[in-house]
Amino acid sequence: MTRPSASDATLDSPSPELDLQGKDLPRFIAVEGNIGVGKTTLAKRLAATFNYDTLLEQPEDNPFLERFYRDPKSAALPTQLHFLLQRSQQIQALRQNDLFKPVRVADFLIEKDQLFAEVTLDSDELQLYTQVFDHLTLEAPKPDLVIYLQAPLNVLQERIHKRGIAAERTISNEYLATLNEAYTNFFHYYDEAPLLIVNCAEIDIVDSQNDYLQLVEYLLNISSGRHYYNPGK
Repeated sequence: MTRPSASDATLDSPSPELDLQGKDLPRFIAVEGNIGVGKTTLAKRLAATFNYDTLLEQPEDNPFLERFYRDPKSAALPTQLHFLLQRSQQIQALRQNDLFKPVRVADFLIEKDQLFAEVTLDSDELQLYTQVFDHLTLEAPKPDLVIYLQAPLNVLQERIHKRGIAAERTISNEYLATLNEAYTNFFHYYDEAPLLIVNCAEIDIVDSQNDYLQLVEYLLNISSGRHYYNPGK
């Protein structure tokens, strides 16, 4: 038996246990989605449930991010290059320490860098970004399962406001809408790994233990193909 993390003291109670005995768990899970949708929290919770390592974005280490949210045009290129180089360093560290074999959960796909670059950069900046990208060796491990979290703008803004990160206060609905569209287009064609698309409009996998456990029960039965999780429908 694997119990949910005891640190989630504010979550729904009581809650059922997860029986992982005999389950064929995905060894590498990547969680993706728009800003504020809960991907990092879900990645951490899955890692705690499965006793996996985490591979997480580090937006707090990007010195250009707050400037980008205030004035996207002036800071888009250094923001994207910083994230790109950061991910390259993370992947190289994995190689050097032979950490491709152990199990883990990531809160990003490496392909998301190009997605954001295409949204935020002008044509000249994108050309420079692409040249840098092409010179890097970004051979990330292929996920056994990708979880794409979807949510409408009002849900994203509510959760962004709730977590209270100062740099995110100026994020506009227009920017979030553009990212939602970019993610939808990207995952419409994505076929590199089994894909679970989760509608987060009617569930709260951040603060609701029952919602979280029901999602985990669902994903444990996925081994291939594309799946949609719409519990509120």
